[in-house]
Amino acid sequence: MKRVFCTVLPLAFQTAKLFKRSQFRTIPVSKTLHTIKEKKSNIIMEESLSKFFNYVDGNNQYLVSQLREAIPSVSADITKRSEVFRMAEWIKDRLTKLGADAKFVDPGTQQLQGQIVQLPPVILSRYGNDPQKKNVLVYCHYDVQPALQSDGWETDPYSLIEKEDGRLVGRGGTDDKGPLIGWLLTLEVFSKIGAELPVNLLFCFEGMEESGSLGLGKVVADEANKWLKGVDYTIISDSAWNTKSRPTISYGLRGNNYFSLGVSGPVADLHSGVFGGVVQEPMVVLSKLLASLVGIDGKINIPGIYDQVMELTEEEEKTYHKTSLTREDLENSLGGDYLMQKDVIQSLMHRGRYPSLTIHGVEGAFYDPGSKTVIPASVKGKFSIRSVPYMDPATIKKITIEYIEKEFKKLNSKCKLEVIAMRQGMWWYSSPNLKINIAATKAMKRVYGKEPEYVRDGGSVPIAMVFEEQLKSDVLLLPMGTYDDGAHSTNEKLDKYNYTEGIKQFSALIHELSVL
Repeated sequence: MKRVFCTVLPLAFQTAKLFKRSQFRTIPVSKTLHTIKEKKSNIIMEESLSKFFNYVDGNNQYLVSQLREAIPSVSADITKRSEVFRMAEWIKDRLTKLGADAKFVDPGTQQLQGQIVQLPPVILSRYGNDPQKKNVLVYCHYDVQPALQSDGWETDPYSLIEKEDGRLVGRGGTDDKGPLIGWLLTLEVFSKIGAELPVNLLFCFEGMEESGSLGLGKVVADEANKWLKGVDYTIISDSAWNTKSRPTISYGLRGNNYFSLGVSGPVADLHSGVFGGVVQEPMVVLSKLLASLVGIDGKINIPGIYDQVMELTEEEEKTYHKTSLTREDLENSLGGDYLMQKDVIQSLMHRGRYPSLTIHGVEGAFYDPGSKTVIPASVKGKFSIRSVPYMDPATIKKITIEYIEKEFKKLNSKCKLEVIAMRQGMWWYSSPNLKINIAATKAMKRVYGKEPEYVRDGGSVPIAMVFEEQLKSDVLLLPMGTYDDGAHSTNEKLDKYNYTEGIKQFSALIHELSVL
């Protein structure tokens, strides 16, 4: 028996070995376990997203009510600076109540309207420290542009109004309180449905984006190996859809180089009846200088300004032909045909891939209702140049100031000139094929049923480049609102659909990032 047992055992072993080789050699045990784990992960994801989406659908009005925090957090106005701080406290308190760690970081001071004032705090927050999960950082800003009802608002700009057509009208609705509060609510909904957050979620909220993000770059650099250490992906929610019908992923942003052009003359304002035709008027000089900067066709007249612009590639050009945006869409958003380009493709190129120069306004000039016969003694014109890859801010500053000084000399004026580069924000450019963009595409298709358009955006978020360089992580521009929301304009709005579906999108994205 012993001999027979010894003879049969090796045969059975060899048979089993041959059977395993022939039947299972293409499915290693490790791969099988990975497949099982992946299926389990997908089931958990689907269950979590289903609960999340159902909660959002059933609690629309509650979600809208959270956007009604009417805090006029205008960073550019010294009289509203305390309101910016109050908004910061509101956000930190909200984060703490949700169970997140949160802290204020002091970004320093600034000179504003003749005074040295404290900059609003940068809010850093973290929810989760699981080493097995991805670290996802979200950036938004809690300051807004100035707004007065007398500017043409239908209602009080700081009292959110829900219109019958689904528009949520109020300053900051789309830029950037809608996205910011949407992210806070994303965290809240996970808690309410009892689902585990699939990533470690970090936040960086600032209160100076509308005034050049003063101090934020230093904070990010200082915290790169501390609070922000180990960030895998960075999401910036401060952009917009390219059209009304399809979501958008922006893979490029323009920089913002802002200038002040001052012209001064007599020691005080003068009566135009007494001195008109007698003295050289600073306002006339300023008007001629501002008019010399850019043509009616939008072409910038500063020599050398286009020399560093990145050439158009065949691959990039194809993206413009895929747009669903029409010329009619643009005209409707403008209230008429005020476009300078012949077709929508050229309009998109000039919005995102070419520089532009815009004259914003004049300080010191009479602008109140009625008539005032005065010669202003000193006036300042404000203008900005939106830059694109690969324009150098230092070069832009140099050639712009040189051009203005040259034009001023041509006027042979007795007035005095002062040109100041107030701030210089860097452009940002990335690849549409990054993993984070692919994850966002999947999330958008899940929520909206459509794949997004890829565009180069005309706006500026200078901190995008800082995050990319300091944290060594890929950056995604993830919008909530659309191009016609009127950010920075009168009657700014955020569509209720984009707000609630945008919150779903946030949840879907962090799930997609968790499995990369």
